[in-house]
Amino acid sequence: MSNAIKALKANKLKTSLIVLSLIFSITSIFLITSISNGVISMYSTMLKSDGDIIITQRKISDTFFSNIDINLIEKLNNFKEVTKASGLIVGATIVEELPIVAVYGVTTNRFENYKLIKGKYPLKQEVLLGKSIFDSLKNKNEVLIANKKFKVSGVFQSSIGFENGGVVLNIEDASSIFNKSASMIMVNCKIDTNISKLSDKINQLDRNIEAKSTTSFVDNYNQFKIIKTSSNVISFISFCMGLLTIASILSITINQRKSEFGIKRAIGVPMKKILIQIINESLILAVISFFIALFISNIALYFIKNSSLLYGYVNGEISLNIAFFIFITSILIAILGSIIPALNASKTDPIILIQGNKI
Repeated sequence: MSNAIKALKANKLKTSLIVLSLIFSITSIFLITSISNGVISMYSTMLKSDGDIIITQRKISDTFFSNIDINLIEKLNNFKEVTKASGLIVGATIVEELPIVAVYGVTTNRFENYKLIKGKYPLKQEVLLGKSIFDSLKNKNEVLIANKKFKVSGVFQSSIGFENGGVVLNIEDASSIFNKSASMIMVNCKIDTNISKLSDKINQLDRNIEAKSTTSFVDNYNQFKIIKTSSNVISFISFCMGLLTIASILSITINQRKSEFGIKRAIGVPMKKILIQIINESLILAVISFFIALFISNIALYFIKNSSLLYGYVNGEISLNIAFFIFITSILIAILGSIIPALNASKTDPIILIQGNKI
């Protein structure tokens, strides 16, 4: 290990280039993974906050496109297993000068989900604003939503970025904006309820609806799968970029050190020891780069989370699982990036290496 550290100090320029490449790749993977997980976490938390069962339109790819009859709530309230059934419209539209803002139309029995910090819950033609949106508006009394004026009744604060940067209004008002009855219905059940059996019972009410347990819905939601897949693809591209960059720089570095390796081979240093030294050098750089990238990523995520331009819609936190996964990824980048040039150097005839011919 001491020889590896000495070698890195002796090649400061190449060492710096490798560290910068690793930091860029690792930071990219950190941000992509944590932001995509943050988006999924926020939306799934919002859905899980109220309801054991979620009812949406059957065979719909996204809740934004779902449209079910709000009158279904009356039938659900007649089920002995149901303690509460509430309607929700989710959409996005222009609010004042803001190009895209999350809008939630809710039945009155869902208002309690939004923690008031000012004012009261909205009546018809009134809206409740998330704190992030409220702070950004010049006119605090009225707000223009999709060319319709609404009086601001109050302000709420939520730890969920989508909600804190959104507006809440009565489901009737949201219905007129988005031309739908309800995007979904959330059903709360008694403690001893068999969720699976109740879901089947609800599905018999209308062949155009699909009732699932909230957990099952979140686990199988298509948009979450798309986000995760996109995140994995982009992370893999970052991984490959880092791998190729490190392999290229190490090849140049090792080529410049061919005389050193040739002398070592000539005096009897085994091939295995040369390989281990080169890999150790890469591992040292990987560990250093990982912690620098972790520090940079946390700073970047802090500014992203608190940016007034994003209204809390983009959020990401680095969990221990993510950090461990990316640490292993960093080690793999370093080992794979170094092993090919290391093998090439260790197998070359020492006489050729000492003479200075190309590896």
